[in-house]
Amino acid sequence: MKIYTKTGDKGTTALFGGTRVPKHHIRIESYGTVDELNSHLGLIRDQEIDPHYKNILVHVQDRLFTLGAILATDPEKATLKSGKERLNIPRISEEDIAKLETEMDAMDEALPPMTHFVLPGGHTTVSYCHVARCVCRRAERMATLLHSEEPIDERVLQYLNRLSDYLFVLARKLTHDLQAEEIKWIPEKL
Repeated sequence: MKIYTKTGDKGTTALFGGTRVPKHHIRIESYGTVDELNSHLGLIRDQEIDPHYKNILVHVQDRLFTLGAILATDPEKATLKSGKERLNIPRISEEDIAKLETEMDAMDEALPPMTHFVLPGGHTTVSYCHVARCVCRRAERMATLLHSEEPIDERVLQYLNRLSDYLFVLARKLTHDLQAEEIKWIPEKL
């Protein structure tokens, strides 16, 4: 199978189910941003970090492929009028969301309480984590915009929201593990 099909040469692409939409469609922006996020997570995973976090990130990357499949599916083609699923689309589960919460709680136990916002940085790995967090927030914004136009499974929104929180806590935990400096944001007085 060739990687190029030439079917997108005029600025459209196919959703799962066959519907063609412009490449700038909010649905494409949504799953494209999730794909970008997934690449950033691969970059974090390639760093010298605890194998446990690498394993969690592999799991998250798998969930992001599932999430992308949900976003890439034309909702009208996904189910029959009877409500039965026409396409075999994986789902994000409550357990997926709970896993992120459990991981955050475990990391938080090893960290000092947060008293201020923190400035991103301190170590390259930590910075990668903050970049991923920001991309995750953008994916969440895109998905909520899509949801306002064409409702999607709300667990997609919940997962992205929780994942951005997870990435923030992971950045703090990596700061701690790597003995990097966590700089508190204290607004300058005028």
